[in-house]
Amino acid sequence: MDQAQGSAREPVIVGFLCAWCAYLAADAAGMARAGHTPSMRPIRVMCSGRVEPEFVLRALRDGADGVLIAGCHPGACHYVDGNLKALRRFALLQRLLDQFGVERERVQLVWVGAAEAAAFAAAVDRMAAQLRALGPLRWDERVLGGEGAGLDAGNAAVPEDASA
Repeated sequence: MDQAQGSAREPVIVGFLCAWCAYLAADAAGMARAGHTPSMRPIRVMCSGRVEPEFVLRALRDGADGVLIAGCHPGACHYVDGNLKALRRFALLQRLLDQFGVERERVQLVWVGAAEAAAFAAAVDRMAAQLRALGPLRWDERVLGGEGAGLDAGNAAVPEDASA
């Protein structure tokens, strides 16, 4: 539902969840009926270190209000240091968001263990509350200055007479 209909709009969160810990925590939260925000769209990845910055930016461009990257606790990564790679990429993403004029709260990184369903649900609810306070992202207006309609990442504006 949207605000025009008189109800609050739920922010869309794309969640990149590590298959070994975060995805199991999300599953456990669902099984326990932990009742977290239902507007998160989970995407299972083998490791949080596999989440490329491009995936996050694409999710935001395609309509997500926020992106949650969730992985194993440091020292508990099934791929030894994948979550530390995620942490380094997250720092890079924060700088990119600053340059795009997008609030840092829209992309968050959390560590959860497979048995931490309540912690996972709390992280999703906390992020949803922050995104509700920020409002919709509106990527095309904010990042592309309203000129993003029809502009694909691989189809940057190249003048037709560029070969001339």
